[in-house]
Amino acid sequence: MIPEATTAIDRETLPVELVDEQGRPTGACPVAQAHTAPGRLHRAFSVLLFDADGRVLLQQRAGVKTRFPLLWTNTCCGHPAPDTDVTDAAAERLVEELGIRAALTEVGTFTYRAADPETSRVEYEWDHVLVGRFDGEPPRPDPAEIAAHTWMWPTDLQAAMAADPDAYTPWLSGVLAVISRSEVSQPQ
Repeated sequence: MIPEATTAIDRETLPVELVDEQGRPTGACPVAQAHTAPGRLHRAFSVLLFDADGRVLLQQRAGVKTRFPLLWTNTCCGHPAPDTDVTDAAAERLVEELGIRAALTEVGTFTYRAADPETSRVEYEWDHVLVGRFDGEPPRPDPAEIAAHTWMWPTDLQAAMAADPDAYTPWLSGVLAVISRSEVSQPQ
């Protein structure tokens, strides 16, 4: 059972699972430490929800985010705690950030490293990509996490990212690449 979001948590103090280049657990440290230069490779997840028409739900990260604030990205992302099922952690985070409950399916992983020039933080993540289905508007986006949200056609998103790549998070292209390679390009 996924709990309803209730109180604010300092997410920078929560533990993340460190991994090696094959995604095998090697330890743990707080989120803030994992994202301090030069960065430590750790487990993360990225969720992308599709509606019945095939559009994708994007969010603009809140201005208070410690990494890549105000950039557009996939529906939801985060870090599972050590020894936590990635799908369960992603489903819980989806509720916390947007108030959305959706069945999620993992479609692949990729690794990326990106330094945020604005905050001097580093993303170095073994990212699990999950997809799901949702129709409508998110019932309660958390303003501490999300500045805005929108539905977009995947082809329009690709064109927008090509026209203005600096408006999007550096991991979004990897998320889209994993989804395009998967057998299930969008959930039914």
